[in-house]
Amino acid sequence: MKIINLGIGMLLVGALSAQTNKIDTTNQPLNSAQNVLNNNSGKKFTIGGYGQIDYNQGYNDTARTNGKLDVHRMVIFMGYKFNDRVDFVTEVEFEHVKEVYVEQAFMNYRINQAFNLKAGLMLIPMGIQNEYHEPTTFNGVERTKVESDLVPTTWRELGLGFTGTLDGVSLKYQLYAVNGLLGYDGGGKFKGSNGFRKGRQKGAESTISSPNLSAKVDFYGIKGLKIGLAGYYGNTQSTLYDGLMHNDTTGLAEQADSSVVGMAMVGFDVRYTYKAFQARGQVISTTVSNTAEYNAFTGKDLGSSMIGYYGELGYDVLSIFKKDAKEKIVLFGRYEAWDTHASVASDMEKNDAYNRSAITTGITYHVAKGAAFKADYQIFNNDAEGSMPSNQFNMGVAVWF
Repeated sequence: MKIINLGIGMLLVGALSAQTNKIDTTNQPLNSAQNVLNNNSGKKFTIGGYGQIDYNQGYNDTARTNGKLDVHRMVIFMGYKFNDRVDFVTEVEFEHVKEVYVEQAFMNYRINQAFNLKAGLMLIPMGIQNEYHEPTTFNGVERTKVESDLVPTTWRELGLGFTGTLDGVSLKYQLYAVNGLLGYDGGGKFKGSNGFRKGRQKGAESTISSPNLSAKVDFYGIKGLKIGLAGYYGNTQSTLYDGLMHNDTTGLAEQADSSVVGMAMVGFDVRYTYKAFQARGQVISTTVSNTAEYNAFTGKDLGSSMIGYYGELGYDVLSIFKKDAKEKIVLFGRYEAWDTHASVASDMEKNDAYNRSAITTGITYHVAKGAAFKADYQIFNNDAEGSMPSNQFNMGVAVWF
């Protein structure tokens, strides 16, 4: 509870078409997809994109480390409006130049503002950066570790559900039934170091043996403040159920049951801006069942619970000298801690190396709306006996248009 209390306490696409508004005039949390759905320009087709180019340089006391230069991701975002009720949104991503993914592809049917039907490949609404991952919307060259090792950003799955905004009470809600993470496909895919990350199916011939539930509520009723509460519940998926007889007595059913785990993930996030000041933070907690059986069957070391949090503060120092400046220079600092072995099954030893923390300090220079240069320095640590901190310097270019 101390971790949760600390996390809680610490505290768009404008040019998708020439007329698409990127300014958040309603204080609702907006991302590229929401900007497309909110497009009232009258144009049927909109297009835009975002991308980041990174330089990472690690340092340690014992050996030289080569730096890495990477076109980390370039994304093409497209939307088509069939009529006033029906929209299609898709996002095609090129990662590291050579990998191609479809990150979103869904149809939205608008009954009214409070009730929409949504179906297809969708982002799981958990945390901040999984939904709001356009690189000019967050400080730091890289996404946070909490939203990489606990929330496997970018986490998207196939499903359908309902969304809507209730302006009278300043709430936005999302409720989806989706396929679960794939925990077994010829071998175990989950592990202690990064939890469920390798289990993302990404809409590519996804396996489903039981649907999962994903939900989130966002409050936007106070100017500059956005608060989110999310939950994800269900079992992971396994290819061992395919073709399994209902009355199996050979032990194959027991093997299949040992190849899945149950997930209960809860997330709380806060974002706040006031003039030149900005703050954000979040807490993610996950309980995992059946890990003793899963680890024994697969040889993995998945934890039985995981928890992580971060808090970040930033300030636009350019506003001190020029209050009407169109550019922004944000100095920021962030502390995050995450433990993917917060608890383990009784027959397994906890790995203290999975109890980690990171301090990140840096600068984001917004040279125009949707364009920024970034630089930061990170110090990573863990609780393993004898471990030494590792350091990394990052620089990057970020765009969103």
